[in-house]
Amino acid sequence: MLDIKFIRENKDIVAAGAKKKHIDLDVDKLIALDDRRRELQAAIDAKRAEQNAASNAIASAKDESERQGMIVRMQSVKETLRLEEESMQEIMKEWRLLMLHVPNVPDVSVPDGDSDADNREVRMWGEIPEFDFAIKSHVDLMLANDMADFERGAKVAGFRGYFLKNDGARLVWALERFVEDRFMNQEGFTPMIVPSMVHREPFVGTGYLPQSEEDLYKTQDGDYLAGTAEVGAMGYYMDEILDKSLLPLKFFAFSPCFRREAGSHGKDTKGVFRIHEFVKFEQVVLCEADHQKSVKFHEELTENSEKLLQELKLPYHVVVNCGGDLGLGQVKKYDIEAWMPSEKKYRETHSSSYFHDFQTRRLNIRYRDENGVVRYAHSLNNTALAMPRILCQIVENYQQKDGSIEVPEALRGYMGKDVIRKDN
Repeated sequence: MLDIKFIRENKDIVAAGAKKKHIDLDVDKLIALDDRRRELQAAIDAKRAEQNAASNAIASAKDESERQGMIVRMQSVKETLRLEEESMQEIMKEWRLLMLHVPNVPDVSVPDGDSDADNREVRMWGEIPEFDFAIKSHVDLMLANDMADFERGAKVAGFRGYFLKNDGARLVWALERFVEDRFMNQEGFTPMIVPSMVHREPFVGTGYLPQSEEDLYKTQDGDYLAGTAEVGAMGYYMDEILDKSLLPLKFFAFSPCFRREAGSHGKDTKGVFRIHEFVKFEQVVLCEADHQKSVKFHEELTENSEKLLQELKLPYHVVVNCGGDLGLGQVKKYDIEAWMPSEKKYRETHSSSYFHDFQTRRLNIRYRDENGVVRYAHSLNNTALAMPRILCQIVENYQQKDGSIEVPEALRGYMGKDVIRKDN
């Protein structure tokens, strides 16, 4: 959420930011409503002050007729105040709803564009493998090596359901230990297992509601299932004031994740690239309200994920997302995409974003600086590793001519083997 003062003073910048993100926003309507809110609040405050003054005057009045006259006048003021407060409640409902739909202003370095097709490559790493045999997809490779069962997954869990078994399960567990070991050695990260079933407030706070409600699973009690550990981790300090000495706060957060994949009908219908249920490690940072520090941590979080892919020796590239591919709250976002040989293109494995104080205003996460001034913190997040999606790139890039799969060197100690094949 942006500060209404910032919106009023920079309405052209806010409108241009919304246009760049391809979000429909009537800034003039919001400001007109805010004018009415301010006027009504001033009238309410004046009448409350008048009531307070009259109460003191009535209490000290010596003349009974004068006292009764003041009481009659105050009854009229009280009724007017009641009507104005009711009007304020209605105005505040509309005002809050409009404020929730105001997008954050993207960084000047964010390119223009309508969709992910317009994202701009900023760097590449690794060599794209060349094969002297027919390339198989991760689906075929996992089935041939008895690593997964998609038919029974659909029978038990429905569309996009899956079972991982044998070396499919072992590979996920190896990846978990691999990424845990790397981040346990990262200075300053607090490991956390966070809730997946979360109240509505952290979803609104992180920007997933109300915009993305169709992609969330909801319980009969009105809670939601999170699609990322970011939601639970960001809710940890909701409605708290922190001491500046605690910043930056870095979380290495794990949770099961759930996504309905609404709007993705017909996309990646086979295998484990786009699924409803998965697990994910997330990097989440709260830092002081300083743009340069946000930029610094954004690059660091992205580098952390790149190092993991480099250890796995998976070729990838990093793209900066265009305006049309940014979420409501993101100032800037990188996607890291690893090579998928069967599709002859890069596919997303990580997403790295910073938000300034957009999320923390909604979540009311503040800190007290060295001068005692209370400020909203800045927030950032980035995938550490999402599983089993990363299996798609691993098994495809490491496939062998005989149909087996070489285990990445970084995972061999966790797997206890160098090669995956059905008979070993």
